[in-house]
Amino acid sequence: MVFSSLIFIFAYLATLMVLYFIIPKKFRITLLFIYSLVFYGWGEPLFIGVMAVSIASAYGFGFLIAKHAGEGGDKKKAKIYLALSLSSNLVFLLFFKYANFFIANFSLIPAFSSLGTISWLKLPIGISFYTFQIMSYSIDVYRGDANLQKNIVPFGAYVTLFPQLIAGPIVRYKDIDDQLVAREENIDKFAAGARRFVAGMAKKILLADSAAGAARYYATAIKLDPTALGGWILMLSFTFQIYFDFSGYSDMAIGLGKMFGFEFLENFDYPYISKSITEFWRRWHISLSTWFKEYVYIPLGGNRKGIKRQLLNIAAVWLLTGFWHGASWNFIVWGGYFGLILILEKLFLLKLLKKIPAFFSHFYALFFILFGWLIFYFTDFGEGIACLTAMFGGAPLSSPTAVYDFLRFLPMFAICAIASTPIPKRLFYYFEEKLTLFAYASPAIMGAVFMLCVAYMVNSTYSPFLYWMF
Repeated sequence: MVFSSLIFIFAYLATLMVLYFIIPKKFRITLLFIYSLVFYGWGEPLFIGVMAVSIASAYGFGFLIAKHAGEGGDKKKAKIYLALSLSSNLVFLLFFKYANFFIANFSLIPAFSSLGTISWLKLPIGISFYTFQIMSYSIDVYRGDANLQKNIVPFGAYVTLFPQLIAGPIVRYKDIDDQLVAREENIDKFAAGARRFVAGMAKKILLADSAAGAARYYATAIKLDPTALGGWILMLSFTFQIYFDFSGYSDMAIGLGKMFGFEFLENFDYPYISKSITEFWRRWHISLSTWFKEYVYIPLGGNRKGIKRQLLNIAAVWLLTGFWHGASWNFIVWGGYFGLILILEKLFLLKLLKKIPAFFSHFYALFFILFGWLIFYFTDFGEGIACLTAMFGGAPLSSPTAVYDFLRFLPMFAICAIASTPIPKRLFYYFEEKLTLFAYASPAIMGAVFMLCVAYMVNSTYSPFLYWMF
């Protein structure tokens, strides 16, 4: 089940909202827990057991960690139980996501050439996201940043909460523990959440899916009739697709959470207006960057042990970030690529970028962001190199078909480029504040956008969010 589907909106969400607001408040977290399991089980019924074991192990180890991590406790035992809790969850992630990757690479060694991949192995949807959330609970309890959760229902709801279960944002336990027990639900918050949900839906259905169509078309065209213009169309399309797809999901998740009283932290802050790669990663997938900073980078020493150690820590974090995204070498290269640029910016590039006109620093950031998406897009290195070669003169500059397609896609690119900036949001709020008529009409405008998205859903095929695969 996906957010951008009729069954989710008119069956799942509609029934949940009716039940949620008619039952007593003390039962609402239980209802969310049950409905979240239904949401996950709709697409992955066989893997509910894996999730249940992960929840139960972290919940049980939480008592042992809290017992020994507090005053008068045995810190060594607390560390042991923390390690056991983290390991018991990571083992599922490593097995389901990376077992075949390791087998395939070991089989390249003559001594292990007889190894065969596990044909039945399938990646549970969202396992990368909910594993990190479970780990944050264990670590937060160990550090004393969050209280032990003695009731398994709120803890289970935290892990399975359907708005952010599949593709984030990654919610740290300490940011939401109080809301699991008590949160404010009112009409204003519900309305704000509904508006955010519709905005995210529009990003996904109207913009991301349009860009995805162009990307799919040129992924084939670049193989049959490679041109420089075709390569740029492909990568520009994917650059917009991945942003509007993922930020659209995050908007929908944050909006849904707000409708039910939760406050999730922002996950995107207009990353394509960045003037450096450092700034880009402060604006893109903020919850993942924050998770790695807090639970990996800082424990490794952060910037507290000298510049050499800091650069090593940055490299380690970014190789792990790339590996987290997928069991393929291109993701590891992608992580190393951004890690290298961040290290260079830390050493000298940031100082240089601040001295040059903003236009050039913005162009620099966009160029290396787009090249990064090329590495991310092509799991086959040969295809990626072929596209890169075509983009930079290794193929004819264009063809009549490529020129026609570029002109055909140009309005979409222009709309996506404007929508990637804060301009539409600022204009909307400006008109809402300054024009009384617009303020009254804004609910109708959002309703019209919602109906337009529904119309597209009726006529479209299945279109899952990109980050579900991670």
